Amino acid sequence: MKFLVLSLFAGAAAFSASRRDFMAQTAAAVTVAAPVAVQVANADIDYAGLPYLGGSNKVDVNNANVRVYAKLPGMYPSVAGKITTNGPYKAVSDLYSIKGLTEKEKSIIKKYEARLVALEPSPMYVIDRVNNGLYR
Repeated sequence: MKFLVLSLFAGAAAFSASRRDFMAQTAAAVTVAAPVAVQVANADIDYAGLPYLGGSNKVDVNNANVRVYAKLPGMYPSVAGKITTNGPYKAVSDLYSIKGLTEKEKSIIKKYEARLVALEPSPMYVIDRVNNGLYR
């Protein structure tokens, strides 16, 4: 497609065609070439766990970003940091076996245990659990 557009530019310059003719030729070439150049992306646009990444009252301990825990008083940043850096978890009960977790932190997890879920880790979200690039 780039070659086609470049050849149109070269052809227009060589023949000194009017700007209107040149634009019409370019638009026609792009319209013809566009369906060939478009490829289907295999993106997962309907991720079932999306509500648990901060859009509901439940939080997915395997995929949610550390900042989602700010909605749960006492969890962010210390407990949330330990949860996000020590996953993945098969069940919410696995959180209590995190090394270095104090009794106070365990009681905070217990307080919100009903609002936590452990879904299958998804590579597109796990990578951003600790740092999603948002800074103040």
